[in-house]
Formats: sequence, structure tokens, C-alpha cells
Amino acid sequence: MKTANGLTDDSAAVRSRRRIKAISVKTLVYVLLIALGTLFFIPFLWMIMTSLKGNMEIIKQNFFPKKLVFENYPKSLTTMPFLLYARNTLIITGLNMIGTVFSASLVAYAFAKLRWKGRDIWFIIMLATMMLPGQVTQIPLFVLYKRLGWLNTYLPLIVGSFFGGGAFNIFLLRQFFCTLPNELSEAARVDGCSELGIFMKIVLPLCKPALATIAIFSFMGSWNDFFGPLIYLTEPKKYTIALGLRAFQGYSGVQWNLLMAASVVTAIPTLILFFCFQNYFVKGITLTGIKG
Repeated sequence: MKTANGLTDDSAAVRSRRRIKAISVKTLVYVLLIALGTLFFIPFLWMIMTSLKGNMEIIKQNFFPKKLVFENYPKSLTTMPFLLYARNTLIITGLNMIGTVFSASLVAYAFAKLRWKGRDIWFIIMLATMMLPGQVTQIPLFVLYKRLGWLNTYLPLIVGSFFGGGAFNIFLLRQFFCTLPNELSEAARVDGCSELGIFMKIVLPLCKPALATIAIFSFMGSWNDFFGPLIYLTEPKKYTIALGLRAFQGYSGVQWNLLMAASVVTAIPTLILFFCFQNYFVKGITLTGIKG
């Protein structure tokens, strides 16, 4: 028997079941994502709630405070020079972002678009360095920087980013560069454009999502870095925010409300950066795996 649209009852029923199944699957996916998002948001919510508690509320260990104490924020920021720590961290983070994005993109371009002897072998060797934990190279680097007289300066925390930018960043950008058609570069070479000109004028403008992804990774890594500044910096006036929070923990006798207030403030820049560039971030991660 046919319906008004010319379809049999069985065909209409099958389509209806498929539609219901698709809606059910999509609903289940959204429910799972909301549940996972809530689970990951709980620690951040606990940090915010703790930063708004008074001393007695901390002792009672209530999750939600009965009275919001906003004075914890100015008090925590004036107890120690967090503005100075923020300036130091921004200097290190900004230079690291510049060095990482530029040097990693140069190396990735050489691996993706240039033909030279031993390219694939060196690329494999570069990838193999990702298996080495940072602690393995920490002592040789410390000895090297000590002989150069760079201890208690920002140079050990910055210079490395200008020499490749890290194997993972190179790999990520190389995968993105491989998605670009070679005809663009060939046409530019025919027109007399240099290799550096092709890189600067053609390749980089087309790779904004990947570059934004690397910039976000570099910013978050430098902003939250604790081990590096702990090793190389000794003067309190040169501390970064990560070291400042640790020093504040000992200075304030672990006043959790003040410590969490300072932690919330220091987490704001990374959240702003991510939400401003999340479209580039998602697009960059998605497109890097299309072609390898």
C-alpha cells in the first residue's frame, strides 16, 4: 500500500525508525558530553567557590559558601607582588610564543615542502626525540646554561624556543603544510619568488589555524611552567606566576581561600586566549590529520 508521497508503508516506517534512532544517538552523545563537561568543570568550580569563602567556611568545608567574600581577591593580589610576577611571566610567554611559532614553522616547512638528502631520516630522528622525557636532558641543559652564565636569567626559559620550537609543534605544522597543494609553491617559483618569500607570503597566511594552535599550546606551556623557573630563577623579583603561587602558599600559611583567589586570577588569561581562538584551535587540530 502506498502513501500520499508514493512511498510504501514499510519504507515510511523504516525511515521513521532511522530518524528516531539518529535522534536517540545524538541525544545520548550530547548527554555524555554534558556529563563529561560537568565532571571536568567541578574542580574549577570548587576553586572559584573556595576563593569566595571566609576562614570559617574553609574550616566547615562546605562546597558552596553561605556568604561570598570578594575581598579575598584584592587581598591575595596585594599580599605578594603578583603584578610583577605576571609581567615576568608575560615576557617569558610572549617571547616563547614568537620563537616557537616562527622556528617550528620554518623547520616544518623544510620537512614538508623542500626536497633534500636525508629528509625523511632526520624527520624520524626528530620524532624519536618525543619519546625522551624532559628530565633526561634537564641536567645537561643546566650544566650548559651554567657555563654560559645564564642562571638566574630568563634566557634558559626563552632561547630554546627559537631553535625548532619542539618536536611536537614541528610535527603538527608539518602535517598541516602537507595539506597545501604543491602547485601554489611551484607557481610562485616560476614567477621568481624566493623560497623564503613563498614561506612568508603564501604558506604562512594559509596556515593561520595551525599557527594559532601552536601559539595556544606554547602560551599555556610557558604560563603554567613551574619546573623550569624553579631550576633557573633564584631571585624572588624574577619569579613567574607559578613560582609566586608556590611562594604564596608558604607565605600565607596555606590560606586556601586566598590561594584559590590568586589561582583564579592567574587562570583567566589562558581561558580568555582559548575562548578567543577556539575556532582556530579546533580547525587546526582537525586539519593536521588530513594528509601525512
